[in-house]
Amino acid sequence: MKLHYEVHAGDGPFLLLVHGILTGRSLWRANLAALSRVARPVVVELWGHGRSPSPEDPALYHPDAYVRAFEEIRSEIGAERWLVCGQSLGGALSLRYTLAHPDRVIAQVFTNSVSALGDEKWRESRRRSAPMMAEAIVAGGREAIERMPIHPLRATRIPEPAHRALLADAALLDPAGVAMAFRHTVAESSVRDRVAENRVPTLLVCGEREKRFLPERDFAAGTMPRLEVVGIPAAGHAVNLEAAAEFDAAVTAFFARQAATGSGAAGSA
Repeated sequence: MKLHYEVHAGDGPFLLLVHGILTGRSLWRANLAALSRVARPVVVELWGHGRSPSPEDPALYHPDAYVRAFEEIRSEIGAERWLVCGQSLGGALSLRYTLAHPDRVIAQVFTNSVSALGDEKWRESRRRSAPMMAEAIVAGGREAIERMPIHPLRATRIPEPAHRALLADAALLDPAGVAMAFRHTVAESSVRDRVAENRVPTLLVCGEREKRFLPERDFAAGTMPRLEVVGIPAAGHAVNLEAAAEFDAAVTAFFARQAATGSGAAGSA
Protein backbone atom coordinates (compact mmCIF):
# COMPACT_ATOMS: atom_id res chain seq x y z
CA MET A 1 0.00 0.00 0.00
CA LYS A 2 1.42 3.36 -1.05
CA LEU A 3 0.67 7.04 -0.65
CA HIS A 4 -0.72 8.72 -3.75
CA TYR A 5 1.63 11.25 -5.29
CA GLU A 6 1.87 13.21 -8.52
CA VAL A 7 5.02 14.53 -10.19
CA HIS A 8 4.61 17.85 -12.04
CA ALA A 9 6.80 19.28 -14.75
CA GLY A 10 9.25 21.98 -13.79
CA ASP A 11 12.83 23.23 -13.84
CA GLY A 12 15.24 22.27 -11.10
CA PRO A 13 15.36 19.62 -8.39
CA PHE A 14 12.35 17.64 -7.25
CA LEU A 15 10.26 19.31 -4.53
CA LEU A 16 8.20 17.26 -2.06
CA LEU A 17 4.98 19.09 -1.09
CA VAL A 18 3.11 17.82 1.98
CA HIS A 19 -0.36 19.18 2.81
CA GLY A 20 -2.03 19.54 6.19
CA ILE A 21 -4.94 17.66 7.68
CA LEU A 22 -8.38 17.77 6.00
CA THR A 23 -6.95 19.04 2.70
CA GLY A 24 -5.22 17.30 -0.21
CA ARG A 25 -3.31 17.95 -3.42
CA SER A 26 -5.36 21.08 -4.14
CA LEU A 27 -3.68 22.87 -1.24
CA TRP A 28 -0.77 23.58 -3.61
CA ARG A 29 -2.80 24.27 -6.76
CA ALA A 30 -2.34 28.06 -6.61
CA ASN A 31 1.43 27.71 -6.05
CA LEU A 32 2.39 25.10 -8.64
CA ALA A 33 3.03 27.49 -11.54
CA ALA A 34 5.48 29.58 -9.53
CA LEU A 35 7.15 26.63 -7.81
CA SER A 36 7.61 24.89 -11.16
CA ARG A 37 9.93 27.68 -12.24
CA VAL A 38 12.54 26.53 -9.71
CA ALA A 39 11.62 22.88 -9.05
CA ARG A 40 9.69 19.80 -10.14
CA PRO A 41 6.83 19.54 -7.62
CA VAL A 42 5.99 16.14 -6.16
CA VAL A 43 2.57 16.48 -4.50
CA VAL A 44 1.79 13.74 -1.98
CA GLU A 45 -1.51 13.04 -0.20
CA LEU A 46 -1.65 11.71 3.34
CA TRP A 47 -3.40 8.49 4.33
CA GLY A 48 -7.17 8.90 4.27
CA HIS A 49 -6.90 12.11 2.25
CA GLY A 50 -7.55 12.70 -1.42
CA ARG A 51 -6.55 9.72 -3.52
CA SER A 52 -4.47 7.91 -0.90
CA PRO A 53 -5.93 4.82 0.75
CA SER A 54 -6.74 4.38 4.45
CA PRO A 55 -4.64 1.52 5.82
CA GLU A 56 -5.98 -0.41 8.78
CA ASP A 57 -2.52 -0.70 10.36
CA PRO A 58 -2.14 2.11 12.94
CA ALA A 59 1.66 1.94 12.64
CA LEU A 60 1.52 3.37 9.11
CA TYR A 61 0.02 6.61 10.45
CA HIS A 62 2.84 7.31 12.89
CA PRO A 63 5.00 10.26 11.79
CA ASP A 64 8.06 8.01 11.62
CA ALA A 65 6.24 5.82 9.10
CA TYR A 66 5.64 8.89 6.94
CA VAL A 67 9.40 9.49 6.99
CA ARG A 68 9.88 6.03 5.50
CA ALA A 69 7.08 6.61 2.98
CA PHE A 70 8.65 9.88 1.80
CA GLU A 71 11.99 8.10 1.39
CA GLU A 72 10.27 5.48 -0.78
CA ILE A 73 8.89 8.23 -3.00
CA ARG A 74 12.31 9.87 -3.30
CA SER A 75 13.81 6.56 -4.34
CA GLU A 76 11.02 5.80 -6.82
CA ILE A 77 11.41 9.10 -8.67
CA GLY A 78 15.19 8.81 -8.73
CA ALA A 79 16.05 11.92 -6.73
CA GLU A 80 19.40 11.78 -4.98
CA ARG A 81 18.53 14.97 -3.10
CA TRP A 82 15.44 17.14 -3.23
CA LEU A 83 13.66 20.16 -1.79
CA VAL A 84 10.95 19.75 0.86
CA CYS A 85 7.95 21.92 1.81
CA GLY A 86 5.18 21.23 4.32
CA GLN A 87 2.06 23.07 5.46
CA SER A 88 0.54 22.71 8.94
CA LEU A 89 0.60 18.99 9.87
CA GLY A 90 2.51 18.47 6.64
CA GLY A 91 5.14 20.82 8.03
CA ALA A 92 5.53 18.62 11.09
CA LEU A 93 6.00 15.58 8.86
CA SER A 94 8.40 17.28 6.45
CA LEU A 95 10.52 18.64 9.32
CA ARG A 96 10.71 15.15 10.80
CA TYR A 97 11.77 13.77 7.45
CA THR A 98 14.55 16.35 7.11
CA LEU A 99 15.79 15.72 10.63
CA ALA A 100 16.01 12.01 9.80
CA HIS A 101 17.59 12.46 6.36
CA PRO A 102 19.45 15.80 6.20
CA ASP A 103 21.77 14.41 3.55
CA ARG A 104 18.79 13.93 1.22
CA VAL A 105 17.44 17.49 1.49
CA ILE A 106 18.85 20.53 -0.32
CA ALA A 107 16.63 22.97 1.58
CA GLN A 108 13.21 23.02 3.24
CA VAL A 109 10.25 25.33 3.81
CA PHE A 110 7.45 25.04 6.32
CA THR A 111 4.49 27.18 7.31
CA ASN A 112 2.47 27.73 10.50
CA SER A 113 2.50 24.38 12.31
CA VAL A 114 1.66 24.13 15.98
CA SER A 115 1.71 20.37 15.46
CA ALA A 116 5.39 20.62 14.50
CA LEU A 117 6.42 22.77 17.45
CA GLY A 118 3.90 21.92 20.18
CA ASP A 119 5.35 21.64 23.69
CA GLU A 120 4.77 18.81 26.17
CA LYS A 121 1.52 20.38 27.39
CA TRP A 122 0.25 20.47 23.80
CA ARG A 123 1.32 16.85 23.22
CA GLU A 124 -0.41 15.58 26.33
CA SER A 125 -3.57 17.49 25.43
CA ARG A 126 -3.64 15.90 21.97
CA ARG A 127 -3.00 12.43 23.33
CA ARG A 128 -5.93 12.80 25.73
CA SER A 129 -8.34 14.20 23.17
CA ALA A 130 -7.36 12.05 20.17
CA PRO A 131 -9.27 8.87 21.11
CA MET A 132 -12.53 10.73 21.69
CA MET A 133 -12.11 12.75 18.50
CA ALA A 134 -11.36 9.62 16.50
CA GLU A 135 -14.41 7.82 17.90
CA ALA A 136 -16.62 10.79 17.06
CA ILE A 137 -15.36 10.81 13.47
CA VAL A 138 -15.92 7.08 13.02
CA ALA A 139 -19.41 7.34 14.51
CA GLY A 140 -20.42 10.52 12.71
CA GLY A 141 -18.67 9.98 9.39
CA ARG A 142 -18.30 12.81 6.91
CA GLU A 143 -20.80 15.00 8.76
CA ALA A 144 -18.63 14.85 11.88
CA ILE A 145 -15.61 15.92 9.84
CA GLU A 146 -17.53 18.80 8.28
CA ARG A 147 -18.48 20.09 11.73
CA MET A 148 -14.83 20.50 12.70
CA PRO A 149 -13.62 24.13 13.04
CA ILE A 150 -10.59 23.37 10.84
CA HIS A 151 -12.66 22.02 7.94
CA PRO A 152 -12.18 24.00 4.69
CA LEU A 153 -15.86 24.93 4.84
CA ARG A 154 -14.87 27.53 7.44
CA ALA A 155 -11.90 28.94 5.55
CA THR A 156 -12.98 32.52 4.85
CA ARG A 157 -9.79 34.16 3.53
CA ILE A 158 -8.94 31.76 0.71
CA PRO A 159 -9.68 32.96 -2.85
CA GLU A 160 -12.67 31.30 -4.47
CA PRO A 161 -10.95 29.06 -7.07
CA ALA A 162 -8.61 27.61 -4.45
CA HIS A 163 -11.45 27.28 -1.95
CA ARG A 164 -13.58 25.31 -4.40
CA ALA A 165 -10.67 22.97 -5.04
CA LEU A 166 -10.13 22.45 -1.31
CA LEU A 167 -13.78 21.57 -0.85
CA ALA A 168 -13.58 19.07 -3.71
CA ASP A 169 -10.65 17.37 -2.00
CA ALA A 170 -12.44 17.49 1.35
CA ALA A 171 -15.30 15.52 -0.21
CA LEU A 172 -12.82 12.66 -0.70
CA LEU A 173 -11.82 12.45 2.97
CA ASP A 174 -12.26 8.96 4.39
CA PRO A 175 -13.55 9.10 7.99
CA ALA A 176 -11.67 5.94 8.95
CA GLY A 177 -8.38 7.35 7.69
CA VAL A 178 -8.98 10.79 9.19
CA ALA A 179 -9.78 9.22 12.56
CA MET A 180 -6.52 7.30 12.40
CA ALA A 181 -4.68 10.50 11.52
CA PHE A 182 -5.94 12.31 14.60
CA ARG A 183 -5.23 9.34 16.84
CA HIS A 184 -1.81 8.29 15.53
CA THR A 185 -0.34 11.18 13.48
CA VAL A 186 -1.35 14.50 15.02
CA ALA A 187 -0.84 13.41 18.62
CA GLU A 188 2.73 12.26 17.89
CA SER A 189 3.71 14.94 15.38
CA SER A 190 5.77 17.46 17.37
CA VAL A 191 9.51 17.72 16.74
CA ARG A 192 10.00 20.66 19.10
CA ASP A 193 12.64 18.79 21.11
CA ARG A 194 14.70 18.07 17.98
CA VAL A 195 14.75 21.29 15.94
CA ALA A 196 18.07 22.35 17.46
CA GLU A 197 19.58 19.42 15.49
CA ASN A 198 18.65 20.97 12.13
CA ARG A 199 21.45 20.95 9.55
CA VAL A 200 19.50 22.02 6.46
CA PRO A 201 18.79 25.57 5.17
CA THR A 202 15.23 26.25 6.28
CA LEU A 203 12.63 28.92 5.61
CA LEU A 204 9.56 29.45 7.79
CA VAL A 205 6.87 31.43 5.98
CA CYS A 206 4.66 32.63 8.81
CA GLY A 207 1.10 33.86 8.41
CA GLU A 208 1.12 36.40 11.23
CA ARG A 209 -2.67 36.69 11.53
CA GLU A 210 -2.64 33.33 13.30
CA LYS A 211 -1.65 34.69 16.70
CA ARG A 212 -1.59 31.32 18.46
CA PHE A 213 1.37 30.27 16.30
CA LEU A 214 3.55 33.29 17.06
CA PRO A 215 5.08 31.83 20.26
CA GLU A 216 6.10 28.74 18.26
CA ARG A 217 7.55 30.98 15.55
CA ASP A 218 9.63 32.78 18.15
CA PHE A 219 10.74 29.47 19.67
CA ALA A 220 11.90 28.22 16.27
CA ALA A 221 13.68 31.50 15.49
CA GLY A 222 15.62 31.27 18.74
CA THR A 223 16.36 27.54 18.65
CA MET A 224 16.63 26.21 15.09
CA PRO A 225 19.97 26.58 13.29
CA ARG A 226 19.99 27.70 9.64
CA LEU A 227 16.45 29.09 9.90
CA GLU A 228 15.18 32.17 8.09
CA VAL A 229 11.74 33.59 8.87
CA VAL A 230 9.52 35.57 6.51
CA GLY A 231 6.40 37.03 8.09
CA ILE A 232 3.29 37.83 6.06
CA PRO A 233 1.00 40.08 8.15
CA ALA A 234 -2.07 39.77 5.90
CA ALA A 235 -2.23 35.97 6.03
CA GLY A 236 -3.04 33.35 8.63
CA HIS A 237 -2.78 29.58 8.85
CA ALA A 238 -3.15 28.85 5.11
CA VAL A 239 -0.50 31.40 4.22
CA ASN A 240 0.31 29.78 0.86
CA LEU A 241 -3.28 30.37 -0.30
CA GLU A 242 -4.27 33.50 1.60
CA ALA A 243 -1.19 35.34 0.29
CA ALA A 244 -0.12 33.14 -2.62
CA ALA A 245 1.92 35.79 -4.42
CA GLU A 246 3.95 36.68 -1.33
CA PHE A 247 4.43 33.03 -0.40
CA ASP A 248 5.53 32.13 -3.93
CA ALA A 249 8.00 35.01 -4.08
CA ALA A 250 9.61 34.09 -0.76
CA VAL A 251 9.80 30.37 -1.46
CA THR A 252 11.01 30.54 -5.05
CA ALA A 253 13.74 33.04 -4.15
CA PHE A 254 14.86 30.87 -1.24
CA PHE A 255 14.87 27.63 -3.22
CA ALA A 256 16.58 29.20 -6.21
CA ARG A 257 19.31 30.55 -3.97
CA GLN A 258 19.87 27.23 -2.22
CA ALA A 259 19.82 25.20 -5.42
CA ALA A 260 22.27 27.60 -7.07
CA THR A 261 24.77 27.46 -4.21
CA GLY A 262 24.40 23.70 -3.83
CA SER A 263 24.12 24.10 -0.06
CA GLY A 264 22.14 21.96 2.32
CA ALA A 265 23.32 19.45 4.88
CA ALA A 266 26.26 18.43 2.71
CA GLY A 267 27.46 22.01 2.58
CA SER A 268 26.86 22.93 6.22
CA ALA A 269 29.71 24.13 8.34
